[in-house]
Amino acid sequence: MAIPRVLDGFDVAAAVARMLDDENLWWQSFGLFIEHYADWLQEWEISRANLVDERKKVHSLRSAAANIGAVRLAAAAEALEDALAGQSCPAAVTEGLRLALREAFRRTWRVAEAAWLEVQTGN
Repeated sequence: MAIPRVLDGFDVAAAVARMLDDENLWWQSFGLFIEHYADWLQEWEISRANLVDERKKVHSLRSAAANIGAVRLAAAAEALEDALAGQSCPAAVTEGLRLALREAFRRTWRVAEAAWLEVQTGN
């Protein structure tokens, strides 16, 4: 199965290279991302009631995004994770980072879901 070479917000080539140039492994990882992170936004909103839970949720997303080469999403998650870990970041800055992460997730999700459906349906 051919993988998409260009996806907005992704560095597919670098992700495949980290997986020892195994395109099938990248595609499997991409599929797992689609499967496991479909409800991430809703789960994250709930987790925000507890700082430790929110940090875990953001860290998980950052790791998964980096694994599949979703560089913009990984960077946005990393910025928020760092701010939450420091706990000295002004609330307005933290909220701005949350908004940036939410938008990065939505953009990445639209691209990823479209690519996944395109390959699955053969269109």
